Amino acid sequence: MGRDAAGESRRVNSAVDAPRHRPSWAGRNYSLLTAAAVVTNLGSHGALIAAAFAVLDAGGDGADVGLVAAARTLPLVLFLLIGGAVADRLPRHRVMVAANALNCLSQAAFAVLVLAGEPRLWQMMLLTALGGMGQAFFSPAAEGMLMSSVTGEQASRAFALFRMAMQGAGLGGAALGGAMVAVTGPGWVLAADALAFAVAGSLRAFLDVSHIPSRVPGGGMLADLRDGWREFTGRPWLWAIVAQFSVVVAVVGAAESVFGPLVARDSLGGAGPWGLALGAFGAGTVGGALLMTRWQPRRLLLAGTLCVFPLAAPSAALAVPVPLGALCAVMFVSGLAIEVFGVSWMTALHQEIPEDKLSRVSAYDWFGSIAMVPLATALAGPAEQAFGRGASLWGCAVLVVVVTAAVLCVPDVRNLTRRTKAVARATPVSDVVLGSADAEGSVGRLG
Repeated sequence: MGRDAAGESRRVNSAVDAPRHRPSWAGRNYSLLTAAAVVTNLGSHGALIAAAFAVLDAGGDGADVGLVAAARTLPLVLFLLIGGAVADRLPRHRVMVAANALNCLSQAAFAVLVLAGEPRLWQMMLLTALGGMGQAFFSPAAEGMLMSSVTGEQASRAFALFRMAMQGAGLGGAALGGAMVAVTGPGWVLAADALAFAVAGSLRAFLDVSHIPSRVPGGGMLADLRDGWREFTGRPWLWAIVAQFSVVVAVVGAAESVFGPLVARDSLGGAGPWGLALGAFGAGTVGGALLMTRWQPRRLLLAGTLCVFPLAAPSAALAVPVPLGALCAVMFVSGLAIEVFGVSWMTALHQEIPEDKLSRVSAYDWFGSIAMVPLATALAGPAEQAFGRGASLWGCAVLVVVVTAAVLCVPDVRNLTRRTKAVARATPVSDVVLGSADAEGSVGRLG
């Protein structure tokens, strides 16, 4: 009898101790959301390549590639603020699932058009615009869930580990997508992306958010947006870096979504080599996330902003253009550097912004960061015709350096320091037991 009791005691203790093998924030929700982000990034990074080459295979040129890219970003800009307000009013995981459903349907229709024959430009623009609308509602909800679901002491490491998994999937997706485009054509890659959105949305539907404190809406959506705006403009470090990234994201986006495929087609050998270059960037982001699991710089934004300078290098490398090996090395370094910024930025938002305003502030962050992308991508083709591809790419590189140097003049950017204790929030997060996160597509914005 004594042996039975002792054995039962050991079994109970073993069951209790089992979850301690993983961090306290890596619970069921965290695992589901990480898996969903991995699945989505496997599909979406390949689809970025596929969409560009679908346009080129249909007889389009650089201007047409830019128009399709702009068609995705324009509704993203238009609906982001509404998406942020909605995500602070409704359960965030439901917003994410609905957005995934829209992305799934739009990509599936895009795939059918490409596989059935020659898609028309307006059709491709319309379907990518629907995808951008889904992203507008998804991104603020996802960032709000991530920020509100980890403890202050472990936030930086949690963000780094999550982003490492997400970026690792992006690495595999870019390499696999480039290879699939070269072998099977872009249509099947787009179909795989639609399937990825369906799987990811199904995983997110099983999230348990009963432990998250309910958010009480304000007087209306406009009042919520004004409240978020006051939170955003009241912090010089916040609006200064968002202003910086409005330029950085625009020119880097134009270089990678428009000029990159064209340089790959004319000088590197097509979709396969360009997929390898994007895969090298993904490998760099994985390395940067791994670095940030160990390194926690005291001056968060100073370290992060210094790591934005290397983002000028890929545009310069494409302008030359350098051989594939050198381009991959440049992409790797820039990927590593931007991930240092990404983790530092997320940590700063987590420790400084009240939980009940996270999605709205995130929406203003996203809005400011990508507001100029449609203009930049739409003008990439005309700029190439007016100034030449090389000069346009050198201009992208110079702009990144200039605006990054300018933002270092803001004292709060240089001096904001990491806090070692959890920060009190407007909506308590002490009841948040399980970590749950999905900053898919967040860049950092560039990831």
